[in-house]
Amino acid sequence: MVYVKPVLNHPSPKPDPSTALVAARDLCQSFTIGSKRIDVLRGIDLDIAPGEKLFLCGASGAGKTTLLYILAGLEKPTAGKVFFGDNSIYETRQSTLTRLRNELMGYVFQNYLLLPELTALENVLLPALIGGTAAAGLAEHTLDRVGLGERLHHLPAELSGGEQQRVAIARALINEPRILFADEPTGNLDSKTGSDVMQLLLGIADEKKKTLVVVTHDEELAEAGDRTLHIVDGRIVEPA
Repeated sequence: MVYVKPVLNHPSPKPDPSTALVAARDLCQSFTIGSKRIDVLRGIDLDIAPGEKLFLCGASGAGKTTLLYILAGLEKPTAGKVFFGDNSIYETRQSTLTRLRNELMGYVFQNYLLLPELTALENVLLPALIGGTAAAGLAEHTLDRVGLGERLHHLPAELSGGEQQRVAIARALINEPRILFADEPTGNLDSKTGSDVMQLLLGIADEKKKTLVVVTHDEELAEAGDRTLHIVDGRIVEPA
């Protein structure tokens, strides 16, 4: 049974720093290639509520992945601010931003980004080891939660694409983050496996009260979230 929840389709909320977990203010991102300037984001304001499951949709090149990376503390914007709680994350020390990313944010990428020489268990443990904690028992439990309790000691090359993405989800959860960022998490998977992976992400977000932000080009998958925002030419637009 596919986990489906009706999309609310309401306009993006007005800025409310007092309640948002993540808030963006007038975000702009530009790149220069030779003499040509490319404007990827053109002034985005956005609030993400605690526990919200938000989907960012749009055509290739619209700016949705760039927006996700900026919200997730992975790419500094040309202009504008991102707040995680009370922290303006690009105005803090690098050490503070690194700690926020490791302890409070989890990441799931389209290409899995597993280290090929490490087992599933070792890949999941990495963020905990970086944070200075020992979490072997939790890693095993988390892998079991994503259906890989029998695959702890398999290398990525011995796992299917869907299994590798489940390892990536378990890795994102190991430090009990407050928010999960997922960039096209089903992009390299067939439709059935992709649906299963999205169902898993949504189920875990509900079960553990996690905030979830997902970039996808699949409008049907996005309907399972609480809210969908459409990015067109670097701006948020409301559906017609």
